[in-house]
Amino acid sequence: MPVEFKAETLLVAQDVRIAFFDVDGVLTDGGVYFSEHGETLKRFSILDGYGLKLLRSAGIKPAVITGRDSKPLRVRLEALGIEHVRYGTENKLPAAEAMLASLGLDWTQAAAIGDDWPDLPVLTRVAFAAAPANAHAEVRAIAHHVTSARGGEGAAREFCDLLLTAGGHYRRFLDAARGLPA
Repeated sequence: MPVEFKAETLLVAQDVRIAFFDVDGVLTDGGVYFSEHGETLKRFSILDGYGLKLLRSAGIKPAVITGRDSKPLRVRLEALGIEHVRYGTENKLPAAEAMLASLGLDWTQAAAIGDDWPDLPVLTRVAFAAAPANAHAEVRAIAHHVTSARGGEGAAREFCDLLLTAGGHYRRFLDAARGLPA
């Protein structure tokens, strides 16, 4: 059964045209794994990835701003067709502002999901802020929605589903997936 979203939460999120995502702790479980050769390994949820693709189909631009950079991350985001990405960005606010300006959007059309203090400057400015269930307490405290799922385990998908529902796209996409006529 899908997560039920409060009507007032959906109203806040209905005009979102861009969604900012953190990586570690949101698109991944926040752990950093190293192979015996020192290579960074990351685990990504397929559910989260499909949610990002659905956002793009709905005309909501997924954007990633992350403090880290790695080959696995670049491969994953390229496979998902994510065009708006900033890697190795500790100060996320200027990166978000630059993306908004380049797309002709403003903070009232933006949402974000983050899990820790580096995400707070963006989360406090967007129209709609979300946090995974296992986010830091300060992040959960300012979020409009805290997901039932943990980071890397469906939190991003729940965020995407919320935005799709708020924008009136969820039912249409679900019916299409079921093979029902539009």
